[in-house]
Amino acid sequence: MRRLLPRRLGIRLRSAIAAGLVVAVATVLAGAVLLVTARGILLDNVTTAATDRVDQVAAALRTGNQAALDAALSPAEPGRTLVQVVDSAGRVVRSSPGPGPDRPLSASRPEPGRVAGETGRMRMGRHGPFRVLAAGVETPSGRQTVLVAQSLETVNEATGAIVAALLAGMPLLALVVGVATFVFVGRTLRPVEAMTGRAATITATNLDARLPVPDSDDEIAALASTMNTMLDRIEVASAAQRRFVADASHELRSPLATIHANADLLRAAVLEESAERSVTRIHRESTRLARLVEDLLLLARADDGALRLRRAEVDLDDLVFAARERVAVERPGLRVEGDVVAVRVIGDADQLHRLLRNLVDNAMRHARDRITITLGRAGEQAEIVVGNDGPGIAAPDREKIFDRFVRLDDSRSRQDGGTGLGLSIAREIAVRHDGTLTVDDLTDGAAFRLRLPAGTTGAASPP
Repeated sequence: MRRLLPRRLGIRLRSAIAAGLVVAVATVLAGAVLLVTARGILLDNVTTAATDRVDQVAAALRTGNQAALDAALSPAEPGRTLVQVVDSAGRVVRSSPGPGPDRPLSASRPEPGRVAGETGRMRMGRHGPFRVLAAGVETPSGRQTVLVAQSLETVNEATGAIVAALLAGMPLLALVVGVATFVFVGRTLRPVEAMTGRAATITATNLDARLPVPDSDDEIAALASTMNTMLDRIEVASAAQRRFVADASHELRSPLATIHANADLLRAAVLEESAERSVTRIHRESTRLARLVEDLLLLARADDGALRLRRAEVDLDDLVFAARERVAVERPGLRVEGDVVAVRVIGDADQLHRLLRNLVDNAMRHARDRITITLGRAGEQAEIVVGNDGPGIAAPDREKIFDRFVRLDDSRSRQDGGTGLGLSIAREIAVRHDGTLTVDDLTDGAAFRLRLPAGTTGAASPP
């Protein structure tokens, strides 16, 4: 669960960031289009106002109507509109009232009836720049030029207001969209989080559990239903497999017992050397096969949840001393080392004996000339360490060896007598006793460390 939480948060965060970026890009593009369009419209309005003023002044000049000319030269917004009448010699003969330049606003002198325009950089007080139009007029006094300068201040102010609004509104809009996306995606992923949490709890021991199906008729509900259907098939297949293993193991016990008993009878008889070797092999292999059948039956019961522990007080030091004595009898050439401290736990004595036997069998199988069996107490836990001086276990294989039917190529083989189930059964028993079984990090040899909740302790026993 702790590993999945950052991923779900990452999906929500990535979705929010992506939505915010999309909105920001879309806002920039839309703002650019709006800015260009609005500025074009405003510039057209300025040009239209200047053209109207040019037409008024030109009409007054052509008719020689001084009153109309005075009215045309008086702008509604002084300072924003400047008007000049320039004669053929380039002198300003008339201009709009108020402060203004003495020289002509533009050097353009179009032919009568034509209008030329340009944008000037000049400023009059705080107004500027200006849009300047020049029109040639044929008057009774000769050819003259009408110059009208219309301020672009309103255009720039409107453009600046649009840019400011975009700069202020775009981050706010992107933030709002991002937060909303984060919240809504989180709400959408809640059923997925519930499904993930339930799926993380489903193991081989509770295949009857199912994922919660949300009430919404959408893709998530379809995914949950599909996963539950898959779990149905897995449960059926797993149950069939366990029944097959259990049934086959039960059926094999009787013929194996018969084979083993007859091998014992043949070993007691006087046989030729070759026949005696064959009987010995039959006896050894039947013993190994019987152990395999028992292991399979135990795992089948564990998978079905039928492995019940008879909990009582167990003296681990008694089990350890019995294991050390068995090593001395079966492998007298091996040296057994390690200290033993009296430690008592609550558990199933038979299952704990089986666990220790599997660990000791594994140690004897791979030891060169020494094994270690120690019993001690670490805080509130009893600790048993079973090691050997044989081949080490590489770091990538220290969890793999607890899988069923797993042997390491360099040191474990079928000729060694192992079934590949001993360590798997040992860990299963340790877990059912609320304990742990791990492999120590050693460069030479191998050591398995078993920790169980401890009870009372006694005095140290001699090695």
